[in-house]
Amino acid sequence: MSNFGQLKDLVMSLEGDFEKFYDKGNSAAGTRVRKGMQELKNMAQTIRTEVQNAKNTAAAPAAGAAKAAPAAKKAAPAAKKAAPAKKK
Repeated sequence: MSNFGQLKDLVMSLEGDFEKFYDKGNSAAGTRVRKGMQELKNMAQTIRTEVQNAKNTAAAPAAGAAKAAPAAKKAAPAAKKAAPAKKK
């Protein structure tokens, strides 16, 4: 849950730079916003990976006993051949 707090703190810390860029046209603030958004993206990816790993780890022991193997997909129907060209 600590990552979520860091994520919120980062968003809140960018608020002033967003206002300076969008309301006042300060281009240096725009650079800080872009840098902060890149950091936000990286944090989000880290959290996403952690959540996925935790979900897979928690579900791993129960997955073998509770779930049956997924059904095989049916083969796609063969594509229709184009009609032969007419002779002149």
